[in-house]
Amino acid sequence: MSFPELYGGVEGGGTHSKVHLYDKNGKLLAEATGPSTSHWLVGMEECQKRINDMVQEAKKKAGISEDIKLKALGLALSGCEEEKTNNEIKEGLSKRYPNLAEHYRVESDSVGSVYTMSDIGGMVIIAGTGSNSLLLNPDRTTARCGGWGHMLGDEGGAWWISHKAIKTIIDEDDNFRVPPYDTTYIRKVILEHFEIKDRFGLLDPCYNSFSKTKYAGLCLKISEGAEQDDKMCKYLFQEAGQVLGEYVVALMPSATQALMENKGGVPILCVGSVWKSWKFMTNGFTEGIRHLGTGKDKLINPIKELTLYTLNTSVAAGAAYLGSETAGYYLPRNYKENCSLLYHYENSSD
Repeated sequence: MSFPELYGGVEGGGTHSKVHLYDKNGKLLAEATGPSTSHWLVGMEECQKRINDMVQEAKKKAGISEDIKLKALGLALSGCEEEKTNNEIKEGLSKRYPNLAEHYRVESDSVGSVYTMSDIGGMVIIAGTGSNSLLLNPDRTTARCGGWGHMLGDEGGAWWISHKAIKTIIDEDDNFRVPPYDTTYIRKVILEHFEIKDRFGLLDPCYNSFSKTKYAGLCLKISEGAEQDDKMCKYLFQEAGQVLGEYVVALMPSATQALMENKGGVPILCVGSVWKSWKFMTNGFTEGIRHLGTGKDKLINPIKELTLYTLNTSVAAGAAYLGSETAGYYLPRNYKENCSLLYHYENSSD
């Protein structure tokens, strides 16, 4: 009996995860969703269990027996920046779930994102629950900025926006800083979101019962406020846009000439729910990329041209591509269908 040659990809976020299952011709057979697969948040064993559960669910949806092992499984997971922990995930999956896959490839969600857009390189800026960025050159050299989690970074992500909103009302009530705009709306939604009566009620969700997912969930209500033309909400997204633009400035000194000469400038993939509020972030982002930076390799010249894209599919697709290459096979793909144009920036000041 012959068995189908299957390739899987996992997009693992801090809040939600997704699996894609493909045949050898690149046809998407099934998808499955699940909760966070960040090993930093749920632990190694639970991370591996959730990955296996999602793959098995995808097999079931495709009408494929659980006994059939995938040829390769690519994993693009939040927080997977180090080779040591990536190997630990691969080894754990092989040991605990021997019938899951023949080959594994574990990368960060940022690497998987670039591969969903292109196999010749580019940049990705992730702004979901947290934030991260990566530059991947055509020669496969890389540079990174961010990805340090909410205690050390996550600038421009949903957690960061939520935190800035909460800190704004705390500082206002403490007579510490005067907010730039009226805070009536964000004060109301903060109290409603955490089901509290006053600012002192914030102590429990911020410390004793802290949940990054719950905390970041406030950002959705802030985006709703921006849609209702609340100036404070719009200001928070503009601030997020600026710091995400500064990620680009931090990475650009590491871009090779071959990447910068790409038609449309360096391609940048924008991943994560925060980018859904792009219209409130545009001015801030443009301001951010016009800076020359403050790092040790700060830009000598202004950025000339960039093109931003959004995904039409899950990063699980890029993860599957990576996994297939580890197995020595180039899984067929259509990058034009995977992405849509978000924004083209061209500096015409010269």
